Amino acid sequence: MTRSDVLRKAALRLAEAGLPTPELEARALAQEALGLSPTQLLADGGAEVSLLRSAQLDAFLDRRLSGEPVDRILGCREFWGLGFALSPETLSPRPDTETVVEAALAEIGDADGAISVLDLGTGSGCLLLALLSELPNAWGLGVDLSPGAANTARENAESLGLAGRARFAAGHWAAAVATRFDLLVSNPPYIATDDIAALDVEVRAHDPRRALDGGTDGLDAYRAILREAPRLLAPGGAAVLELGAGQAGAVGELAVASGLAVIRAARDLAGVERALVVRAPHRGSGK
Repeated sequence: MTRSDVLRKAALRLAEAGLPTPELEARALAQEALGLSPTQLLADGGAEVSLLRSAQLDAFLDRRLSGEPVDRILGCREFWGLGFALSPETLSPRPDTETVVEAALAEIGDADGAISVLDLGTGSGCLLLALLSELPNAWGLGVDLSPGAANTARENAESLGLAGRARFAAGHWAAAVATRFDLLVSNPPYIATDDIAALDVEVRAHDPRRALDGGTDGLDAYRAILREAPRLLAPGGAAVLELGAGQAGAVGELAVASGLAVIRAARDLAGVERALVVRAPHRGSGK
């Protein structure tokens, strides 16, 4: 079979399964299976494909049709224009999470300053590393409960050329963190336990459960983070937390109870309040 043949066949299988973007997904899987760049895949459609490469693509398609997301099959996901390797211990970063990066950058007065950033529940390291890519003199620490996730984030920092300004550690939230930071970011688990079973199979079966499960009301991680935030933030420092839909009010109340000021809730492209921005009091100001 030729490249055009296998690509057409792959797109047809995905389309017949009712997937919304069969051509796009077929190209992504074919590129990986055939070891080709996007240009190579389309430039010489008449080139023959070996049986081994064709079988690899069929295996990828079988995985996709079973509900496994394309990014899990490929082992990587783009976020903030950067490529991030994934592992079973890491959440696959979503476009909505870029709202956290945007909100955090908007809160930073001097983008060229020596800003310190703490990323709790770092996963692939996408939040911290996206911020460091925009802040040339910033440095940061990412913490994750999973040693495997911390290792994946460390490898991503190396591949992106940011390892010199990023450190990663395994730990329970900020229990072992003694330093104050100018900026705290987090995409914590925020799905109520009983709601996980109703999530799409791509999420519930392939993202790590502990990156999803926020406890009975979905707020357990926020309680843990905001309880520690006053000692983790430098005077006047900001925290930007990703939110689940409808959680801005409840998380804001937790922040205020911890002595933090709620600044705003940033909306994602769908208009959902996706990131809560809070600040620590300035030294001696009480506000």
